[in-house]
Amino acid sequence: MRISVFGLGYVGCVSAACLAGMGHEVIGVDVNRVKVDLVNDGKAPVVEERIGELIADVVRTGALRATDDVREAVLGSDVSLVCVGTPSEPNGSLCTTYLERVAEQIGAVLAERGRGAPRHTVVFRSTMLPGTCLNLLVPILEKAVGGTAGVDFGVAVNPEFLREGTSVRDFFDPPKTVIGQLDTASGDTVASLYEALPGEVFRVPVPTAEAIKYADNAFHGLKIGFANELGAVCQALGVDSHQVMDVFLADRKLNISPAYLRPGFAFGGSCLPKDLRSLVYAAQRADVSVPILSHVLPSNSDHLQRAVDLVERTGKRRVGLFGLSFKPGTDDLRESPLVELAERLFGKGYDLKIYDANVSLSRLLGANREYIENRLPHLAQLLADSVDEVLDFADVCLVGTRDPAVLAALPHGEGPVIVDLVRLPDAEARRTEPGYLGLAW
Repeated sequence: MRISVFGLGYVGCVSAACLAGMGHEVIGVDVNRVKVDLVNDGKAPVVEERIGELIADVVRTGALRATDDVREAVLGSDVSLVCVGTPSEPNGSLCTTYLERVAEQIGAVLAERGRGAPRHTVVFRSTMLPGTCLNLLVPILEKAVGGTAGVDFGVAVNPEFLREGTSVRDFFDPPKTVIGQLDTASGDTVASLYEALPGEVFRVPVPTAEAIKYADNAFHGLKIGFANELGAVCQALGVDSHQVMDVFLADRKLNISPAYLRPGFAFGGSCLPKDLRSLVYAAQRADVSVPILSHVLPSNSDHLQRAVDLVERTGKRRVGLFGLSFKPGTDDLRESPLVELAERLFGKGYDLKIYDANVSLSRLLGANREYIENRLPHLAQLLADSVDEVLDFADVCLVGTRDPAVLAALPHGEGPVIVDLVRLPDAEARRTEPGYLGLAW
């Protein structure tokens, strides 16, 4: 394919060279004449493993050239890959100035071509927050072109997952390829650019593609911060942190896995809160600052409060709660987030009925009974004997369990407002219903 790549920094330079290496005809575009001249001389404008040899090779064969002429680049290509920078503003917000400028420039050239020209696809590879493409860049393009995105020209978002230092290797062996497509034809065009590469391809809505890049980078930063904080605590306690992490990383069932990485309700139970408190306390005693670890429990509490806020937003006072135990299939109520939720609602004066098939006050024993008597002494009058008793009573139903009996009885459309804490199996279908509220989706 004929591709113009806007921005010859790390992402643009590597993308242009690698696409040219795959047999595409590529024109690199940059306002910096020094970068343009370096590429045309077969030299890399960035320092990176393998990039120098690759650029020299593809420039020599004619697969890659560079220019500072936007018109020449757009008219000489079928796809424009936008890789310009999106730096932080002083207040932390995203600077979209370069994206807006390039969108205007590409749009103006596409307007010259007229409606009879072959369809051109604009692909944004720059990192940008969800909503940037559809709410900011597409309107700029449509105004400049005088046409409709997805009809007169294609639009897609194609985030990159390149690490500086190994970006050429990462390009040819990507962890995944993500295509945020405005329409199927735009997605098909982007997919054809990478059809020779390995790895799974995800074709998703445009905002999803924008968000995926942030999910990746936020998690990478979190992992590094977590490892460093744990290392500092281990050092203070006289423990070999690398030995600890070697064993930690060997667990592919819970630790390095999809476990616990689906948005849902707050965590609780007899282990996680207690052990986090103990670890943070040990760090404080050793004068080790652990801002990530020390904010995990407050973050968890804030997430629980989101459920309370959703109930308050409905303006209704009769509330049903399905689920009470810390984990489905048990009657363990110790530090259950659902008990905490019930306590907050009860304390705010809501009329509350609770159903959990595994929780019966007469069967609660020992620490479990003592815990609930301390936290919810009025539990006996709040517990219902059946799902229907709660549904008949409540104007708002909080669903904190996937109990089949509860799922089968939940109404669609008319009936109580459903506040979903677990992402119900039919959540996607329910999202269009006015009486459905998802906690984090």
